[in-house]
Amino acid sequence: MHEALFYEKKEADLTACRLCPKMCTIREGKSGFCRVRKNNQGTLYAINYGQCTAYALDPIEKKPLYHFYPGTYILSLGTHGCNLRCGFCQNWEIAHSDPRTVSVTPEQIVSAAKQQSKENCAGLAYTYSEPFMWYEFVLDTAKLARKAGLKNVLVTNGYINETPLRQLLPYIDAMNIDVKGFTDNYYKKSCAGHLEPVKRTVEVSAAQNCHVELTTLLVTGLNDSHEEINSLVDWVYGVDKNIPIHFSRYFPNYKLDLEPTPLTTLKMAYEIARKKLSYVYVGNAPELNLSDTRCPACGEVLIERSGYRTEIKGLQEHRCKNCSEKINILI
Repeated sequence: MHEALFYEKKEADLTACRLCPKMCTIREGKSGFCRVRKNNQGTLYAINYGQCTAYALDPIEKKPLYHFYPGTYILSLGTHGCNLRCGFCQNWEIAHSDPRTVSVTPEQIVSAAKQQSKENCAGLAYTYSEPFMWYEFVLDTAKLARKAGLKNVLVTNGYINETPLRQLLPYIDAMNIDVKGFTDNYYKKSCAGHLEPVKRTVEVSAAQNCHVELTTLLVTGLNDSHEEINSLVDWVYGVDKNIPIHFSRYFPNYKLDLEPTPLTTLKMAYEIARKKLSYVYVGNAPELNLSDTRCPACGEVLIERSGYRTEIKGLQEHRCKNCSEKINILI
């Protein structure tokens, strides 16, 4: 086990975790809400340090990141544990159970990513379960990856306190942050969390020049109203209209068994967002064909996508070939 960061020792061998907004007070021998930070005789340990549940060389578009080195691959890895409890969790087998793990070191992970450079590998993605609950391992690995010239990516629920976020951000090149809905009631009932900390993570990360993209899974009848999508779009516009947003189609999973998101709902969300935001995408619905990147000024197709196949067509450096509009993209 590895001693955790961001906690306080209390009387009677209690520990107070300060990593995320759960702010767990943990008794001797017990773990916090995330299940991976455990009190052992008054010291808090990250029991998942170096414990990997899954790894793969993924297309960067799978994260999804559409404006961060499109067409490249990224070595993706995750652990177990999460600080939310989303009823629709797509990775619940590793996030909320006790899966088999393999022990790895930051040095081994960075070496593996460097060996993949011939496969057009940009770096490392910490994903699959919640990477902020793997905080100490991610921080150590990201520092080594940065020294090795590799990129670091987080795919996260954004549910972290600001101090640890700011300590990690200098080593993170890109994040896809789940904004799971846009009411606190939805977060409380469907995810066992709150909205405001996630908003703050997006705002701080964007202000620190980290590349940020957002994903919202539209769950049938729960967070897919016209009013809620409007509110989400207005907030993103206020942060930065050039942040790409991905609306994703829900399918039944884990503890939630509702009808899949209607295609009409996804099209509605797309149309609402396109009125104010520069880059809007729809995921898990290939029949809608709304995954191409278009110039926000002239509408020219800049990047054409079919599944994870990516073809850069209308970009010259960071501008539209047709009208010279500057595009928010790293290539």
